[in-house]
Amino acid sequence: MSSRVPSTFIVILGFMLFALFFGAGNLIFPPILGQLAGKNVWIANAGFLVTGVGLPLLGVTAFVFSGEKNLQSLARRVHPLFGIVFTTVLYLAIGPFFAIPRSGNVSFEIGVKPFLSNGASPVPLIIFSILFFTVACLLSLNPTKIIDVVGRFLTPIKLTFIGLLVIVAIVHPIGKLQAPFKGYTSHVFFKGFQEGYLTMDALVAFVFGIIIVNAIKEKGVTTKKQLMIVCGKSTAIAATLLAIIYSALSFMGASSVEKLGRLDNGAEVLAKVSDYYFGSYGGILLGLMITVACLTTSVGLITACSSFFHEMFPAISYKKIAIIMTVFSTLIANIGLTQLIKVSIPVLMTLYPIAISLIFLTFLHYKFKGRSEVYQGSLILTFIVSLFDGLNAAGISIEGIHNFFTKFLPMYSLGLGWIVPSIIGGICGYYVSVLRKKDESSPIRKVS
Repeated sequence: MSSRVPSTFIVILGFMLFALFFGAGNLIFPPILGQLAGKNVWIANAGFLVTGVGLPLLGVTAFVFSGEKNLQSLARRVHPLFGIVFTTVLYLAIGPFFAIPRSGNVSFEIGVKPFLSNGASPVPLIIFSILFFTVACLLSLNPTKIIDVVGRFLTPIKLTFIGLLVIVAIVHPIGKLQAPFKGYTSHVFFKGFQEGYLTMDALVAFVFGIIIVNAIKEKGVTTKKQLMIVCGKSTAIAATLLAIIYSALSFMGASSVEKLGRLDNGAEVLAKVSDYYFGSYGGILLGLMITVACLTTSVGLITACSSFFHEMFPAISYKKIAIIMTVFSTLIANIGLTQLIKVSIPVLMTLYPIAISLIFLTFLHYKFKGRSEVYQGSLILTFIVSLFDGLNAAGISIEGIHNFFTKFLPMYSLGLGWIVPSIIGGICGYYVSVLRKKDESSPIRKVS
């Protein structure tokens, strides 16, 4: 029989979920969204909240609902090969390809670049990234409670400063909201929806789900029903906090355009707004907090990804994998934050629809009795469409297929053309599984 979970634990779990998702990297996306959306900021922000808040927390809940021990075992429901490939690609995305390098880039953009006289020179970024990732690597190789302590100590301070910054920006806006930038003049909600992909939180949700399940079970919870109740309450707390912070940051970015102009990325927006309100001392404090926060995030990601790949390739030591991953991340970081985000968009446009479909299929698992054909049919068609979305985002457009999808797929022009194929694929997969089962139980087949 499950023990009763105290309300204080649920609140703590909610704040932990909030802290897990609200990494330093996530600070940069709402401000630049606000800058670009201008007067349409609230519509764009609503779309961003769906994919930047709703989907990640739905992903955590889906993992808890699944009862699986890790992401690979969940993905194996589709096919063993898919379990390996999807999990590997996901860890590479949230690791050395995008998220780890981004942590160094954000630190540089907020903590160093505003104080440089020649911001265009690549030398400072090269030096900073080498130093930043050397420290991250050393901490990853020598597991210590320092990172956990710093993380716990820094989070309240970081939130206090960011909270103060956005409150001042709301009470005393820098300027009036300006006309939206191109891309935010029509279908604004769906533009914000796609911008939420950049957080990568729906991908990380499957990994965070493991932490949440273990934390709840340590409190003596054994039944699935109580697991879901505790998870539901804690995710509601996290969702509320995330929605408030993201919305405030979006408005801050939108109100900054009149006097600060349009900037290249969200890190630059944060740095310049902080300097506008609090001067150089505010910029130094923000820079230090963000750098330490990004360092803890980076160490966590290096540790998680290195552990995963060490399990997959036990012949290669954890230490070697961590070093290789850190060196690779350092090289990637030197393309710069703006370029890194640009490169990541096509990959995330391809990956996200697959992750979203997997989340909803997980909730429907028992409805279709876990038939692998349903997973396969849905995800194959989802991947076909999302792949061309990714190619389009990369500037590689296959005109014949693009025109065909535009004509026949609902919402394809909005980047959501995968939804109908995903549903059709799942339905077709279900009927294939029914027919296959009938064929296997047929007397003729048995005789043969």
